Amino acid sequence: MKCMYCGHIDSKVIDSRQSDDGTAIRRRRECNNCGKRFTTYETVETTPILVVKSNGNRQTFDPNKLKNGIIKSCEKRPVPMWKIDKMVEDIQKKIYSTLEQEVSSKQLGEMVMEGLKEIDEVAYVRFASVYRQFKDISTFMKELEKLQKTNGGK
Repeated sequence: MKCMYCGHIDSKVIDSRQSDDGTAIRRRRECNNCGKRFTTYETVETTPILVVKSNGNRQTFDPNKLKNGIIKSCEKRPVPMWKIDKMVEDIQKKIYSTLEQEVSSKQLGEMVMEGLKEIDEVAYVRFASVYRQFKDISTFMKELEKLQKTNGGK
């Protein structure tokens, strides 16, 4: 690893440990030339996932955009941030585990709706109303009835 101070390319690893979330390895290094110490991080290289929109356009999957959409649905609801983070993480894992390089926006929307249904019914209905683009009150009511049936009329 190249020293950030003197540019020498030989250094030794003094300490290695996992990051708090387990997604990276933190390495403390010492330059064999100048003796200064610096930190490097080793992470898994991921291939970018593309989201295929309904009009055929493609854009890079952005977990932050996904998270912001979920947060909007959960506004003024008693949903803790850790549940939203966990949901985004679970969706990311699901997407990457398919080993596909593309995911449709429809699949992504269904995953969000599935997660929101478990977390908060009101957030689920909010998201569904935008995602499914309810044309009138009857389609909205059908979705509510479907939700009531799956939850046993809670």
